[in-house]
Amino acid sequence: MSSTVMPASKPLTDALARAVFPLNEFYRRSGLSLPRFDLLSGEDLPEPWRTLLFHDRDMTPTLEAHHGDAIHIEVLGRERRDDDYFREVILRLDRDERPVEFGANRIALGLLPPLIRRLVLQEQLPLGHILKAHELVHSGKPSAFFRVEADDLMARALGTPVGKILYGRRNTLRDTQGRPISEVVEILPPRAAG
Repeated sequence: MSSTVMPASKPLTDALARAVFPLNEFYRRSGLSLPRFDLLSGEDLPEPWRTLLFHDRDMTPTLEAHHGDAIHIEVLGRERRDDDYFREVILRLDRDERPVEFGANRIALGLLPPLIRRLVLQEQLPLGHILKAHELVHSGKPSAFFRVEADDLMARALGTPVGKILYGRRNTLRDTQGRPISEVVEILPPRAAG
């Protein structure tokens, strides 16, 4: 198994900073230390996380198909920097509000059509759901997979004990010209299969 460890108390290396961006921005802004992250190859992810994370598809439609329900978002934090919109969110199932993902996203609003931009800023639906519903052609490419020990924030967001092992990825969605429309860190709960 190939892995790189990121101790919470040491500065991030460039590779690890890229792997957890933009989540690290929200932690920094809140004065929180990042928990321990171990970078993994996609093949090293255990099931069911490997099936749910190790692919080029958008996460929201993947999770909606897996759980058989639509998903909405709960925004924990947001920031606008010119045309960049950052948000820290919990993705929840519509039927029972169960959290199915915690993460952070940088969205390039200037690269989105006006209707999609408006829907993103309404903060009701995940970006992947909006892109699929409006058939915006794009591609995804995960650049990192990881294991992380849940800290207080992740534990509260996902309804799991502190220290529980979670799995996630860093993904970039690009438009047809190859420009990044979204950079997202996606962390799944320990009971991803249910």
